Amino acid sequence: MSTEKLDALRKKYGGAAGETVHTPEFRAVAEGQFSAGASRAKPYSGVPTFMGLPYQPTVTPDTLAELDVAVVGVPMDLGVTNRSGARFGPRAVREMERIGPYNHVLHRQPAALCRAADIGDVPFRSRFSLEQSHEDIQAFYHVLAKAGVIPLSVGGDHSISYSILKALGAERPVGMVHFDAHCDTGGNYEGAKFHHGGPFRHAVLEGVLDPTRCVQIGIRGASEYLWEFSKDSGMTVIHGEEVPHLGAPAIIETVRRVVSDGPVYVTFDVDCLDPAFAPGTGTPEIGGLTTREALEILRGLDGLNVVGGDVVEVAPQYDSTTNTAHAAAQILFEVFCLTAGRIAAGQTGKA
Repeated sequence: MSTEKLDALRKKYGGAAGETVHTPEFRAVAEGQFSAGASRAKPYSGVPTFMGLPYQPTVTPDTLAELDVAVVGVPMDLGVTNRSGARFGPRAVREMERIGPYNHVLHRQPAALCRAADIGDVPFRSRFSLEQSHEDIQAFYHVLAKAGVIPLSVGGDHSISYSILKALGAERPVGMVHFDAHCDTGGNYEGAKFHHGGPFRHAVLEGVLDPTRCVQIGIRGASEYLWEFSKDSGMTVIHGEEVPHLGAPAIIETVRRVVSDGPVYVTFDVDCLDPAFAPGTGTPEIGGLTTREALEILRGLDGLNVVGGDVVEVAPQYDSTTNTAHAAAQILFEVFCLTAGRIAAGQTGKA
């Protein structure tokens, strides 16, 4: 380094405080993070909300009129086939502090581009009734859909996506980008419709999900024989072992071609990730995606007409490292970035 270069760096940075940022793009982020006195909010104090978003638990037409995006917890796991615990997923994800506020790949600060809040959890009337819980989910999301608010949800088991889709697809069927180890297009088992292995069969049969605009990514494991509905209905299935061979660019191209420019829902079961990255889930399957692969594919969806999204099946008690919840929170942040980008461009959201 030349003496002139060193002198210039000393002049620019030598006495600068941590909150002093010169690059305009980064300065805009810093200005939203540092308060007077050059302090930032302590991540370990206060009531945790997703990304530190404002907490707005009162859900009325008036309060929703002020929002473009709402983060919702759905702490219900009565639909699991084996290991329960995803009811603790929303709380675990909200406690992850190393999320946002800035996406360095998409060059985006989503909370600054739209009006967003954490509106708490779906109010369930019963902790015991699976059927009644789904009635509560559907009713809650109908209110959000009617208000034109884009929901970003944290489950809970994957059965919750069925009732969310019934609300969001009530007026027109939506497409779907589905990250999972399992297709979740099974039938009724033991007299139960609302289980986490069949939400998307029922959503198609209800007419709220267009299977020809659905891509399922990361599918693998011993349950393959249960997923014939995906093929028969016209869904595009990309198996886990295909992911490294195809590569993210080819997968992204397939997704964009299949879902096109219509409304699309993004749902991410954390068991899509290999257990090395996300052991805290009810049905882990070896041979899954890496977090890097998942993020690259998600970021490649930028510009799609995302009308909602969820992250499900986070069961934190099976992961003492908190890595699963951390991955889930980052994934939800990525979906938030996708929705905020379209809102900022005036392509969706409220006027």
